[in-house]
Amino acid sequence: MEVIKMKICVLIPAYNESKRISKLISQILQLEEIAGIIVVDDGSIDSTYEEAKSTGTIVLRHEKNMGKGAALRTGFSYVKSKDFNAIITMDGDGQHNWKEIPNFIEVYKKGGADVIVGSRMKKCENMPTARYLTNRFTSFVTSLLGKCNVTDSQSGFRLISTDVLKNIELSTSKFEIESEVIIKAGRKGFNIKEIPISTVYLADSTKRSKIHPIIDTLRFFRFVMRNLL
Repeated sequence: MEVIKMKICVLIPAYNESKRISKLISQILQLEEIAGIIVVDDGSIDSTYEEAKSTGTIVLRHEKNMGKGAALRTGFSYVKSKDFNAIITMDGDGQHNWKEIPNFIEVYKKGGADVIVGSRMKKCENMPTARYLTNRFTSFVTSLLGKCNVTDSQSGFRLISTDVLKNIELSTSKFEIESEVIIKAGRKGFNIKEIPISTVYLADSTKRSKIHPIIDTLRFFRFVMRNLL
């Protein structure tokens, strides 16, 4: 069987992750399948930018905090100007297991998947209840509008082909971008799959979580009303 050669990069949006970002980058660099890493520092007020830069990787920077969606869109714009086949997005706070990156690549190389979402729903024993319920609801709506079947629409650990990025127009700047990508890709006819992932809930994850169940759910509704219905 012919080995398919692909260029896949990792995109990490980061906000005040100076304690973890350099270690995460060093871990990902151990993977031979990854052709590059791009970090988008979303206006951090700590040393996230300097820590990421010290690893020698590409670091893009927002002068002020603009939101995860804005950080991802900055990274997507950069990737689309390069010759990568696909991009893997993951959070910079240590809650995604970098060792699971090859699982996404394996599925992508088999063909038939344009977006591969990492679902925590099969391994969600420690997921906070409010986050679990919010995610189940937004996943249902996202699946309905995107004409697909996803169980974890808010997962930031996913693979997206550059073909998808070049054919959808994104507009959101906060966490609702996770659903926006799925819905718009699904409506364009791209194939969306899921694979199970684990999530590491750190001791300070509740205090550090940047997701607000009520506010971000309202933003999701606003996005749906303005753009899709």
